[in-house]
Amino acid sequence: MKHVLTAAVAALALAACTPPASQEAPPPVQIAVSPDAANIQAAVADTRRPDTDRERDAARHPAETLAFAGIEPGDKVGEIFPGGGYFTRLFAVAVGDQGRVYPTIRADGVAGEYETPILPVAAEYPNAVMARTPYDALSYPEALDVVFTAQNYHDMPLTAYNLGNRAQMNATAFAALKPGGVYVIIDHASVAGAPVETNAETSIHRIDPAVVRSEVEAAGFVFDGESDVLRNPADPHTASVFDPAIRGHTDQFMMRFRKPE
Repeated sequence: MKHVLTAAVAALALAACTPPASQEAPPPVQIAVSPDAANIQAAVADTRRPDTDRERDAARHPAETLAFAGIEPGDKVGEIFPGGGYFTRLFAVAVGDQGRVYPTIRADGVAGEYETPILPVAAEYPNAVMARTPYDALSYPEALDVVFTAQNYHDMPLTAYNLGNRAQMNATAFAALKPGGVYVIIDHASVAGAPVETNAETSIHRIDPAVVRSEVEAAGFVFDGESDVLRNPADPHTASVFDPAIRGHTDQFMMRFRKPE
């Protein structure tokens, strides 16, 4: 991807004087993708999107989410747990004919992985190609610009689901990306310090953002930013995400991690 640019002013300053060895160089300036970018607006406006998807836009902020992920024409995107195809449709239009989207479910997809609804979505968009691969051994036919998953990372530790080892998922996501590519994770926030849930029967389907960050950084990724567009401080963080009082309005974190160049 093409998101890193060192400011010219910083370059001139460095040429003029060399900072002390103990002084760290400033981080590179990040080129942001705008939610108003033509490819993103075309994705949101796509007439093939069903009404059920459009009704969720106010809560899911698709334009801001695609912009945060840096989705540009020509990008190759691996989408883990595509569900009913909400983001698959958006990605397929946003990356354009020269791009590719790989909605990803394992070969024996169960536990809410929604094989039935995603197959027609993939068939409707020629540049959406199903990837059947274990989550802890992610494999794609080409190097990716983005690996993306929304509201599913918390499911990986649930033993009854048998989804695989999340450390290995993070490691193989790292391997699947081009240098400079990004891994974007959205999920429901738990109370800070809450233990990782493993019992599917009692799970409230949340996870501590600090746990996610620690695990992903352990795979070699560099934390690259966080968006608060899905945050809701009114969420008590203790109710199940399926509780009618909070469903669709949970406090969600959106984090971006970058594979070093």
